[in-house]
Amino acid sequence: MAQKVRDLENDMDDLKFAIRYKALLAARTKEDARQLSGLLEVASASDRISNAASDIVSLLRFPPDKRPLITDVLLEADERIRMIRVKNESSLVGNTIGKLAIEANTGCKVIAVKNRHGWTYDPEDDMKIRANDDLVVRGTDDGADLLSECAFGRREWDFETEVLTEEEAEDEAAEDERVEAELTEELRGEDEE
Repeated sequence: MAQKVRDLENDMDDLKFAIRYKALLAARTKEDARQLSGLLEVASASDRISNAASDIVSLLRFPPDKRPLITDVLLEADERIRMIRVKNESSLVGNTIGKLAIEANTGCKVIAVKNRHGWTYDPEDDMKIRANDDLVVRGTDDGADLLSECAFGRREWDFETEVLTEEEAEDEAAEDERVEAELTEELRGEDEE
């Protein structure tokens, strides 16, 4: 998990640079610059948060007896952050975060998802969970344990199955293909820049 935090800090540095670069290119007038300044503030705040998280993780290099206060604080925290990999056999696969009502059912909030397209921070409820997605969740140990059991396919997710008509299933499949095509095109466009 510590390495993932360090990797995220590096990703945030790259994203901050990209946002600044694109904002500079997009600003044509003083009004444009004023409107984009809020975006730059968010980028800077995100960078400070990722730097702070990396600083906290760097403390883990020291042996526990050299950092007793930190260990005690982390052990007594009501909520923890975990990364959970979704296996192929999981009943979570193919469902959206909203349909699963993960936070309501486990007390764990999905704060990030890493999938084949990269990282999504603070994902929307309509984000579909797929096999091999990594879910970063914040919540209680009990809730995270329940979610892990379901993500590993050791336990079925407890929800009422919504039966789709054939037309609804076709519409959903077409929408999935459209979104995937848009993401692929967006990624290609970023590679060309």
